[in-house]
Amino acid sequence: MLAFPLTLLMALPFALAAPRCSVKTTSAATSAPTGSSSSSSPNITTSNTGGSNGTIAMSWFANWRTDFTVSNISWDKYTAVSWFATNPGNDPSTLDLANGLEEFVTAAHSNALMTVGGWDGSMYFSSLVGSSDNRTTFVNTIRDIAFSNGLDGIDIDWEYPGKPGLECNIVSPNDSANLLSFLQALRAATPNITLSAAVAVTPFADSTGQPMTDVSQFADVLDYIEIMNYDVWGSFSSTVGPNAPLNDTCASAGQQAGSAVSAVAAWTKAGFPSNKIILGVPAYGHSYFVSNANATGSSSTDATTGSLIAYPGFNAAQQPAGDAWNDVSGTDPCGNPQGPTGVYDFWGMIADGFLNEDGSVASGMASRYDSCSQTPYVYNPQSQIMISYDNATSFAAKGEFVVSNNLAGFAMYETGGDYNNILIDAINSAVGRS
Repeated sequence: MLAFPLTLLMALPFALAAPRCSVKTTSAATSAPTGSSSSSSPNITTSNTGGSNGTIAMSWFANWRTDFTVSNISWDKYTAVSWFATNPGNDPSTLDLANGLEEFVTAAHSNALMTVGGWDGSMYFSSLVGSSDNRTTFVNTIRDIAFSNGLDGIDIDWEYPGKPGLECNIVSPNDSANLLSFLQALRAATPNITLSAAVAVTPFADSTGQPMTDVSQFADVLDYIEIMNYDVWGSFSSTVGPNAPLNDTCASAGQQAGSAVSAVAAWTKAGFPSNKIILGVPAYGHSYFVSNANATGSSSTDATTGSLIAYPGFNAAQQPAGDAWNDVSGTDPCGNPQGPTGVYDFWGMIADGFLNEDGSVASGMASRYDSCSQTPYVYNPQSQIMISYDNATSFAAKGEFVVSNNLAGFAMYETGGDYNNILIDAINSAVGRS
């Protein structure tokens, strides 16, 4: 469920929308990410409100991967894992359930959630909640699936109410009001399980398309929201920028596209309590084709020549493929041709030689850590590919932000994107879970 930036959705970004996409394609990946894996049983908690220190450690499990399955999940690293995703069609009485949900719930024990929607699963949300009859039917459908499968929570990922997301999504100025009515009905129908929502870096859109100034009624029915603070910059941007900036208030006005700091400030100002906010964090980055001259100010292919320039221009016509999970082609859900995404999962950056197995920058690569956004960049001067991503240092900074701002926890997209639990261990340590 990639999250598009607010500047792109208002012009488009809401951060692409995280979780990323729920396209159920299989990939001929090289070897799957090793080491995010463990077949051990989860540490069972008595509720979905967090681990022993109260912090929620969540991730979205991409249910279409053939080389990262339920048995590969390191269950003891999380307090909740969400089955991502279940796609609603135009019939409120049915949901597209992928195979394997029963196995997932059994393995998860008391921390199994199910996400409904996603970047390419939001086409019909507007009509599904647009009338009282449809809302009632849709609520009953979700309730029955939750109860019959023993789910511990439902996570709604509509990208986005009152905003287009995919260009063929149905959109209405009444979307956010109808979403609230739907969530109130769903809460009443499922009083004893967790109810959450993945949201953009700005509050839901009002009837004029502007961010709502009062979302307190949503806080009354949701246990928490996951702010999708990623895809803030990407190949849709005019320059290279941070995929998941922790802060942008320290950047120049033209570089303020969204961040954890500004997103939490916007949601709390609109009435959503900080202790019901989860910070979405990405186990992936965006790649760009950047000439040596744009990257370092030198035409040399020697990584030691010059230092990486902030926010360099890139050649959009030469989009890198990304790793083996993300080199996709074909058509999007709207029927438009789509090429490579340029997305690199953390494990893919190791597999393709940008990083060493411990997550450090590989020999021959240039790198930069941006002190404002607190995110790293790595650059291969031979292939001229630059990647904006997250590493253990930036994940630890995000974990410290969770603690210092009294947030409920964090949620990583996606479970299989990590390598040897490098990222999840870093943020767990920062929030005091390890």
